Amino acid sequence: MSIASNSKLGDLSQMSKRARVMAIPTLGFSEEDKEGTFQPHDDASMVTLRIKGYNLKRVLMDQGSKVEIMYLDLYKGMNLKPEDLEEYELPLVGFGGRMVIPCRMIRLPVQAKDEEVEVNFIVVEAYSPYTAILVRPWLHAMGVVSSTLHLKVKYPMQGRVGELVGGQAVAIQCLVVDVKQCFPDRALIGIEQVP
Repeated sequence: MSIASNSKLGDLSQMSKRARVMAIPTLGFSEEDKEGTFQPHDDASMVTLRIKGYNLKRVLMDQGSKVEIMYLDLYKGMNLKPEDLEEYELPLVGFGGRMVIPCRMIRLPVQAKDEEVEVNFIVVEAYSPYTAILVRPWLHAMGVVSSTLHLKVKYPMQGRVGELVGGQAVAIQCLVVDVKQCFPDRALIGIEQVP
């Protein structure tokens, strides 16, 4: 038995390879993406990212805000130089409705696996259980699609789908710390000390 070569099949094979290379990945979520999370929940989406060479945990993904925030403690902890700061004079309204006066602004690289984007962080002197907050400008620059239900963000990465998984336990810990900070003289609702 002999097998004849078909030149049309070779052309189809080449076309198929080109189509796969040019295909744009679909960014979406399924029930499988919920694995590893406790459902139902209303926890914040928090991830670990690399910011100017430091792996930073407790970075909040906030789709509802317009400016990226870095807290003064993080700025100091990263040994950043005052000359790297730029003026920023617009007041910010905090989560509790309070006005927060920003210290200044700094532009730093934020890396999610192999993808990196320069981000303008507003440095503020305020308490937060988070190290930084990344919002719409970063999410849009990365092409991120996020799901608070799945506690994940997905983004296009060199023809594949990159994924950052939120830390649900860390999000709960930050919430407890934040509530204790805001209401130090009150017991947490629903938590009783057993003798």
